[in-house]
Amino acid sequence: MLSPRCFLFVLSLLLVSGQAAAQGEPGPHQRPVKVVAPERLAVPGGGVAPLYVSADWSQPLPQIERAVIVLHGRLRNADVYFQSALKAQTAAGEAGKAAVMIVPQFLAEGDVKAFGLPPDTLRWTWTSWQGGEPAVGPQPASSFAVLDAILGRLADRRLFPRLRQVVVAGHSGGGQVAQRYAVAAKGDAALTAAGVGVRYVVANPSSYAYFSAERPVPAIASACPGFNAWKYGMEALPPYLTASAPQALEKAYVARRVIYLLGTKDTDPNHPALDKSCMAEAQGPHRLARGEAYVATMRQRDSGAPHHNLWLVDGVGHNGDGMLTSTCGLAALFDVQSCPSAR
Repeated sequence: MLSPRCFLFVLSLLLVSGQAAAQGEPGPHQRPVKVVAPERLAVPGGGVAPLYVSADWSQPLPQIERAVIVLHGRLRNADVYFQSALKAQTAAGEAGKAAVMIVPQFLAEGDVKAFGLPPDTLRWTWTSWQGGEPAVGPQPASSFAVLDAILGRLADRRLFPRLRQVVVAGHSGGGQVAQRYAVAAKGDAALTAAGVGVRYVVANPSSYAYFSAERPVPAIASACPGFNAWKYGMEALPPYLTASAPQALEKAYVARRVIYLLGTKDTDPNHPALDKSCMAEAQGPHRLARGEAYVATMRQRDSGAPHHNLWLVDGVGHNGDGMLTSTCGLAALFDVQSCPSAR
């Protein structure tokens, strides 16, 4: 029998080795996806992106009045988000009616290799698609270029003669994409010119793109050299954005319709999928705090944020399905009822 001292020594060795093994294991987002979306969309400049579409949009769809684009989280599980999108559509009473649901999939290099996908399949690193960074192949297309291509298809009046509303919504990692795309978007111009309303729904992201060096936790920011670099700020912008000045980006962002959809229970500072880099920690301890602080900051800027609203989803944590199918989620996506906690 081991003495108490020997037992504690052996136990400490096991704990240390277990922690080392855990640290060496890839995170869930660093593993190939389980399902690749079946449809394909050609992106100008070369490359194709997989996606789900609830209707055959290669043919004219004169009945469609609303398009809802839902962006998956960092697991790249577009299949799960497509089911949530359809569930929300049914809950809103819109199933089989005048709405088309679209869920693009931003694949990683590991996904393409695991499924033996064609070389023209666009792919990024495990998480670089969240900030609109260039793809690693087959050409350096931004993930935002995929959204531009989707909006370009929707702007084709031969295919969508009665379209009147487009919603770009994302949760978690997809919420990061939605927020940054609302800053950077080029693809919504043709829709706006045609009188089609475009709005962005940003649900429970880990971080936001700030337009100044101001941060909710300045002590962390001051000790974090990259706190104001993109995707957290306006420095070191990726190629998709380099032609635009930060002032112009902020002006465009403030003019867009944005709904920040935050779960009141998304408050775990140790959530496994929460961005814990110093760049993100400078924005607050958890997703709810970071979202509320960002909205407050934007409202205090020179131009304010008259077209932006904060909607709280009471009792929901970091749950994409719960957020999209909540009363506030359905109001944001389909304009049904209203959100009781709208600010």
